[in-house]
Amino acid sequence: METQALETFIKTAELLHFGKASRACNLSPSALTRTIQRLEEEVGKPLFLRDNRSVALTEAGNRLLAYARNAVQDWRQFQESLSAEKAVGGTLSLYASITAVYSLLPELLEAYRSAYPEVQLELRTGAAERAVEQVLSGEIDLAVAALPDQKQARMEFMPLAETPLVFIAPKTMDLPRKPDFSRLPLVVPQSGTARHRLDGWLRKEGVTPNIASEVSGNEALIAMVRLGTGVGIVPQLALERSPFRNEVSVVGNAPRLDPYVVGLCSAKRNLKRPAVKAMWELADRL
Repeated sequence: METQALETFIKTAELLHFGKASRACNLSPSALTRTIQRLEEEVGKPLFLRDNRSVALTEAGNRLLAYARNAVQDWRQFQESLSAEKAVGGTLSLYASITAVYSLLPELLEAYRSAYPEVQLELRTGAAERAVEQVLSGEIDLAVAALPDQKQARMEFMPLAETPLVFIAPKTMDLPRKPDFSRLPLVVPQSGTARHRLDGWLRKEGVTPNIASEVSGNEALIAMVRLGTGVGIVPQLALERSPFRNEVSVVGNAPRLDPYVVGLCSAKRNLKRPAVKAMWELADRL
């Protein structure tokens, strides 16, 4: 299979939209369709389920996606190893939340662009709790993420900052001096470190939570609390950067959870690539 065809397939699988994928790959719709058809002929099975409303990966498509990401990553690493003595180049994908982009990355990205102008940076933003998943799946090279409570054998982590986890409530909510977390409506992250810490405290205290809403991303969680949905838990760093920081209140007498350590993470195999290694070493020096 050609690397370019695999890259086209990866982009199509990520977007699940043939029109958007053709534009992202600078291909005509018919050329993209032919590329996917050739891959399906090589695999011997359909890769996508398509109808007039949606596109989805088949089981074979999901398996090929995992293979394609590893194959493209290995090819890039091989190419870069041949030119190790030349200027660092190629592409580097980085995933972070909006909060991290504003607060933790400006100095690092500016220094990296200045030192390695030949590298094409791909910055993707999204929910913080998805960062580790994106790294381990091979979808991106580096991510800003919370240090997982359980060590990941395939991942390296470099701490960048530490921030408390705080409980927040709508300004309009009249809370008792000692909140009863079995009665309060809670707005919680769908997954991630903050959710694990909260769930652990609830189990320890024998509290059955009243979950009003589960959301993806700290920014969305703060917005839901502002609307009056309930009490939420977020890193203080995210609260300080939120446009709604003055429209919610930090809850007093709330449980004290372990602080949230934010850092740069990468799959160990990715750190062999010169472009990734260069950013890792630069972050370590700053």
